[in-house]
Amino acid sequence: MRSRHGSSSSRGATRRVTTAGGAAVLVLAPLLTGCSGDSSDDVRDAAQAFLDDWAAGRVDAAADRTTDPAVAGALLEQTAADLPGATLTTELGEVSVSDGAANVTWQATWDLVAAPDWTYDATLALQEGEQDGEDRWEVVAEPAVVHPELSEGQRLELDRSLPERAPITDATGAPLFTETEVVDVGVDTAQVTDLPALAAGLAAATGISAEEITADVQAAPAGQFVPVITLRRPDFEAIRAQVYDLPGAVFPTSTRLLAPTSRFGLALLGRVGDATAEVLEDAVDADGEARYAAGDRLGLSGLQRARQEQLAGTPGFTVRVVSTDEALEDPGRVVATVDPVPGTAVQTPLLPAVQNAADAAVATQPLPTHLVAVRPGTGELLAVSSNEAANPVNALTGQFPPGSSMKTMTATALLSAGTVTPDTPVPCPATTTVEGREFENEDQFDLGTVPMTEAFAQSCNTTFIQQALTLPDGALAEAAASYGVGADWQLPVDVFSGEVPAASTGTTEAADAIGQGQVLMSPAQLALVAAGIASGTPAAPVEVVGGEPAGAAPAGPGPAVLDALRPMMRQVVLSGTATGLADRGEVYGKTGTAEYGTNTPLDAHGWFMGYQLGGPQGDVAFAVLVEGGQSSSVAVEVADAFLAALGG
Repeated sequence: MRSRHGSSSSRGATRRVTTAGGAAVLVLAPLLTGCSGDSSDDVRDAAQAFLDDWAAGRVDAAADRTTDPAVAGALLEQTAADLPGATLTTELGEVSVSDGAANVTWQATWDLVAAPDWTYDATLALQEGEQDGEDRWEVVAEPAVVHPELSEGQRLELDRSLPERAPITDATGAPLFTETEVVDVGVDTAQVTDLPALAAGLAAATGISAEEITADVQAAPAGQFVPVITLRRPDFEAIRAQVYDLPGAVFPTSTRLLAPTSRFGLALLGRVGDATAEVLEDAVDADGEARYAAGDRLGLSGLQRARQEQLAGTPGFTVRVVSTDEALEDPGRVVATVDPVPGTAVQTPLLPAVQNAADAAVATQPLPTHLVAVRPGTGELLAVSSNEAANPVNALTGQFPPGSSMKTMTATALLSAGTVTPDTPVPCPATTTVEGREFENEDQFDLGTVPMTEAFAQSCNTTFIQQALTLPDGALAEAAASYGVGADWQLPVDVFSGEVPAASTGTTEAADAIGQGQVLMSPAQLALVAAGIASGTPAAPVEVVGGEPAGAAPAGPGPAVLDALRPMMRQVVLSGTATGLADRGEVYGKTGTAEYGTNTPLDAHGWFMGYQLGGPQGDVAFAVLVEGGQSSSVAVEVADAFLAALGG
């Protein structure tokens, strides 16, 4: 081979030999097989340059280093389409050269998108060629360049596969999600004859606005399916008569991994569905590589998303060699396969009996309503429930003034400070004034002077404001913190732990004492407070059985304080503001009405927090919030429905 390094076509070469006497003579060397001198280096360099261009995505440059750039370019472009998004790394092996031809072994490693790496050994064939009047080694343009089992008229076909998603289970280990038949209510744009009538009919049946349906259909190409809503089979059957004969409406069926009902533990458990761009962006490994791909069914929220990798497992793949002729029914020949690795189950402490009771209870309210139930002593979430009108995340992360349910923590501070006992006579006037601002009891009731227990049971604002103003700075925040309020919980699904300012004064301090001012709480955290009072051992919340602790267990206020507080909470049910629960077993609690907004009169949320001892499901603590309920009485009604559904 002629090159700048010499000629391989000469019959021999001379070399200088030094004789024993020191004289130098020239002798003719015998002919070598293949290219002489550093030809193997030239071959290696040519192979490496080709692979470097290919791996860097410089397809044209790589093709130009072959015997047929057009054929090679088409081959490499086809491979890029066959392995979308994959990146190639290469490692050269041995070089062999003979009579103007060469072979180079190499190892290919494809970093496949959202799948394990694919590695295989291959060989590049090279031969002598010429470019711009200069001799060079060129890679033979043949399918084996890509893979040793690839032949003319064939290409690669990559199939990714996810394993069956591992289950989220209840406290007993029973799976909570199962494959469930659903109906995709939608529109076939090619069949629409009267879009306004179709949109109106679908809107009346599904609750999706006619304007939204119309806009989506108008934006879609003819013949495309436009989804409107996906319904479980029983829910579809309930509207079938309204929609089935609408021209253009179509109803393909499929299955989805669903919880027992559409609202079952939704804030905690989350949903599974087709991966969104946001979910895919979030699901990357430590190197920023995608774990999953578009079209995968992944967790979209809650634990299903927070524990994505554990539940989804690791994708696998199969690579086949198939015909480039799409008209042929070619099953292909498998050249590589990696089985997907199943995920592992996530066990929650949810109890279906408690969750179902909570769901039934919140469903009695038309207003947005939440109920969170917790096991006293362990912090395990037994139920997380929100009705159809509510944003379900508010059950765990909502930030609401707790109103008079805060008096459990104000009483804790007072009892801890020794300021009062349950029997201490305290005034309960209709109003009290702090720095010129008047605070009042509901409807300005006036009890005169009564024992602290009665002031608590009747939810006397003026009593608690007057008494709280005698507390040392920070005492209220410290009392709340003893139940975990303000803790930095580390959980798979966030829980707002509440806020009680430590440095409030004057009217803000007065308002904080009755759960207004700057105090905020979530239903979940208030249920944890109730659980801490019930057990005497406040605990960090538990969303996953056997998971990492959410944080250190709160210290609690001490047994003496709790022994005094519990009878006060029992009296709320026996003779105070929650007598509607008096026949539901041994129930303790505190009502709350929390004003908010700018309307006149102010709107208000309704709360009840408490616990039941020795019920059918054991000891259960819980908190109820009815957003905009105006009175605690609506929350008491929900609590009553909950305890009734539990069998209490």
